[in-house]
Amino acid sequence: METARRTLVKALLWNLLGLSVMAGVGFAATGSLALGGSMAVVNAALGFLTYLIYERIWTRIAWGRV
Repeated sequence: METARRTLVKALLWNLLGLSVMAGVGFAATGSLALGGSMAVVNAALGFLTYLIYERIWTRIAWGRV
């Protein structure tokens, strides 16, 4: 079973990676660092919360575990 702390660390690291990618995409699409960065922050916050909920739900599902 995965601990809540491990889930949190995984989510943080994943979101840092996603934040970097989204900031680059947002900048490329808009030409504005401020707008691209804002898009990235909103995306990261929503993704972070969604990922945490998703992972915690899966810790309660026994399917596929040995």
